[in-house]
Amino acid sequence: MSKNKHIIIAGGKTGGHLFPGIAVAQALKEKDPSTKILFVGTSAPFEIETLARYEFAHKSIISRPIKGKNIFAKAWSAGLVGISLIQALGIIIAFRANFILGVGGFSSFALVLAGRILFRDTAIHEQNAFPGMTNRMLAKIARTRFISFKETKGMPENDTTFLVGNPVRRLLSTAQENIKTDESVLNRINADDFLILVTGGSQGAASINGAFTDAVAMMEDTHRLFIVHQTGKNAEAQIQQVYAAGDIRHKAAAFFYDMPAIQDRADLVISRAGAGTLSELCIKGKPAILVPYPHAADDHQTANAKFLADQGACIMIADKDLTGETLLAAVENLRHNTKKRSEMADTMKSLAMPHGADLIADRIIGADISKRKDNVPA
Repeated sequence: MSKNKHIIIAGGKTGGHLFPGIAVAQALKEKDPSTKILFVGTSAPFEIETLARYEFAHKSIISRPIKGKNIFAKAWSAGLVGISLIQALGIIIAFRANFILGVGGFSSFALVLAGRILFRDTAIHEQNAFPGMTNRMLAKIARTRFISFKETKGMPENDTTFLVGNPVRRLLSTAQENIKTDESVLNRINADDFLILVTGGSQGAASINGAFTDAVAMMEDTHRLFIVHQTGKNAEAQIQQVYAAGDIRHKAAAFFYDMPAIQDRADLVISRAGAGTLSELCIKGKPAILVPYPHAADDHQTANAKFLADQGACIMIADKDLTGETLLAAVENLRHNTKKRSEMADTMKSLAMPHGADLIADRIIGADISKRKDNVPA
């Protein structure tokens, strides 16, 4: 296996794309600390701030999504593809990259395409059961494809397409998280508290925020209840006011950088159905109520959630059916049914694929992963 590799991980903007790339970068550094890693994506503050916390170098390129815009916007975006391709070629040459991994999002397209033009090794990772437009195009360009679901549309397993699951990032140290021990939300939770984690992903979810706060107003027997609510930046102040008017112990914030640790402690998770979140919940064996984002590209979150719901691993509520009443009924059903939560947790764990980051990292540094036995559910 080769050492001293220069790896570009392309894509990002949202946690669903960015965190799998971070997980692979962490695995690469563990296997060979001399590996040079550069993330290339957008100038979104979330992407820049997150990568700074994980201490990975980052560059941004000009790129815009083409799908779903009017004809003039599409023409403008298509014109920017040429500019981003030139930027990508320059970055690859300057960084002396010998492997480019695309993790989704429109910013990954130019890097993977430029990698093939420059005869570099290239790969993509698809997090969802239904690939987005960028990865559907790149599947025909990249030399290797990594998939998270056995039945990923348009990407059947073969000698260049590997089922690895969704890479899950390692915990950061307390110093890296920049969270003082006495300020951690986990220190406010008692051992016998029932912890509900509510999250709409890195950007929040208005429908979940609204339905859950409505449900909270109707909850009874809350003295052993603790809620951690990731609100998203735009709803943080409003949600904090709602909780302040009640007497349920809680912590509501726009974003939690120590989310993996909070997930470890959670008794129940209410969430969207992004592939990264689902992989983390499977690995940790967490009972969940999933509300797929209905406007996700090609409705891929519904496909993700349905895959788990059909096997009894979660409760799925369509966004159009989500109200305070429906969410409260689902929460109370699971909160007071230890056996059902345990069965859901066991099913979640049976579907877990915990070795995704290591498998991708091994392939990048030259190992043969085609006969590995750890690329199947645990």
